[in-house]
Amino acid sequence: MSLLLAATITPWLYRAGMGFAGMAAAQDLPAILETLGRACMRAQLSRYFNRALLIAALVLLPFLLWRLRRVNSGSARGLLNLRWLRGREMLVQLLTGGFIAGGILWCLVLFLAAFGVFVATGEALPFGKLLREILIPTVAAPLVEEFIFRGLLLGLWLRSASTLTACVGTSFVFAFLHFLAPPAGYAIADPRAATAGFQLLGVIVFHFTDLRFFVTDFATLFVVGLILAWARVRTGSLWFSIGLHAGWVFAFKMASISYDSGPGHFLQPWGVGANVRSGLLPMLSLGLTAAACYLAMRWFEATRRPSL
Repeated sequence: MSLLLAATITPWLYRAGMGFAGMAAAQDLPAILETLGRACMRAQLSRYFNRALLIAALVLLPFLLWRLRRVNSGSARGLLNLRWLRGREMLVQLLTGGFIAGGILWCLVLFLAAFGVFVATGEALPFGKLLREILIPTVAAPLVEEFIFRGLLLGLWLRSASTLTACVGTSFVFAFLHFLAPPAGYAIADPRAATAGFQLLGVIVFHFTDLRFFVTDFATLFVVGLILAWARVRTGSLWFSIGLHAGWVFAFKMASISYDSGPGHFLQPWGVGANVRSGLLPMLSLGLTAAACYLAMRWFEATRRPSL
């Protein structure tokens, strides 16, 4: 429902953005509005679609809240069943998750750099860029996405489906929403047309029929979602999942800034794609991450079990 509503309002939002951009260029406005106007002018239709999707989600939020009130609050497997952790236990799960996910992914980055798949950029990293492009996403994205996907969405799904179905379903949604963009270089002929949003949505959906994209990109994010859902169900809380998510984001952002993809390596594009999130080698690293998570969660349970 949110996708259809977003497709409907996307061209209207695009027209409003272009109109504001023209006004900002023609008039003497405050600096912040002129900056916003330039951003509106540069933005592609896919960016307007993403903003329209956010608006659609907010519009439909009251219906979701109504649904939440109707769900049996006595269920033992829903969102409100998240286990309360002591401060030390919460911190241990958070840091362990970050160390496992970030450490394994960064080891993969170093391996790929050693074999010439990635080439160091040599770019200096001032504090402002470090904060804006690495530290803020590392904190904000895991907190928001884990609450929405593994807290709210998975919690609701667990009330009406088996654990396996709920984990697979939420992981599919998680991966799908991370790829709501057309293939690189694609453009809608008339972004102002009333059907432009639906054309863009059709292109996005059709992109999932590309076998290479599905195997090397979508499947990787799907497995990431599965690991995060499994961690939430097994620990009964969100903190281990948040730590894992933060570790992945930190290593991915660092790799994106510190390395470029080397040209014409034999491992590309199936072994590894344009970044460390794409390809069969990143999928292999997720297998190692899952094994490490299994051992970590057994340790969490052992240390939580009262001694005899």
